[in-house]
This record gives sequence, C-alpha cells and structure tokens, in this order.
Amino acid sequence: MHLGGPLAYFITFHTYGTWLHASDKGSVDQQRNQFGAPRIPPNAKFERRRRESMRQHEMVFGDDERTAMDATIREVCTHRDWRIHAINVRTNHVHVVVSGGATPEKMLGDFKRYGTRRLRERGLVAADRIVWSEHGSTRHLWDDKDVYEACTYVTNCQ
Repeated sequence: MHLGGPLAYFITFHTYGTWLHASDKGSVDQQRNQFGAPRIPPNAKFERRRRESMRQHEMVFGDDERTAMDATIREVCTHRDWRIHAINVRTNHVHVVVSGGATPEKMLGDFKRYGTRRLRERGLVAADRIVWSEHGSTRHLWDDKDVYEACTYVTNCQ
C-alpha cells in the first residue's frame, strides 16, 4: 500500500496491565499520539489508581505464549496478504512492522483478536482472561529510512 500512503506500519501493543498510563515508562493518549509529540508525564498517584482499578493481574507471556503469538501473526499476514518486515513478540508487548492493503487499526485488531483466539484454543489463557491492553500504537512509516529504522529497532534493540 504505497501510492502516496505509508510504505508500512510500525504496530506495537501491550499485554494487559503491563504498561499503564502515567508510568515512568512513558505513555500516550489521543492528544499525544503523533510522532515526536510529548508523552504523558509520569504521575505515581494516577498510575497507582490505574493499577488498583485493574480487574485482573497483569498478563506476562512465557515461551509458549510468545511462540503461539508469533505463529498467529504470521498466519494472519499470510491469509490477508500482508508483508511482515519485522516481528518481535516479547513477554509484555508485541512489535510488528508490516505493510498491506488495510489500515493499521485493522491490522492491530486482527493480530489481537486472532492471537487471543489461538492462545485460548491452545489452553494457554483462560476463556475469561484479559490478554491485551486497550488499543496500541500504529505509527505510519513513510519512506525506506523509516521502515529500516523500525525494523532495526524491532530486531536488534529489544
């Protein structure tokens, strides 16, 4: 999908409860979700309230969950005819650099939906388990340099 649009997308999403707004890790919201925009400043009181309001404990992947998610994302991309440039499934988040004929929001949603289904089918998470945080990051990569830098980060800087 180029023709004046982005070459690819850098999609990141976190497991439930592992990256809360206002933590010292940094976070964004609807007003601060553009490249280069300042992050939400750390706020320990707000972060503590967010943690106390969690309905379940945080979701951390082991090797089996990470392997299942990697395979599922690859399967979704093959089925949808999307191209994976780089992928890294971590214990608390997933990075995918991907291109194809869909919006990054559609891609993100498909990765999370099908991933959850596969994790449940394999008995790796319970039926009532919240697996993912809300939404995720969907950065547009406009040129070869952007794609290269995102791929380098995903494959070498984790």
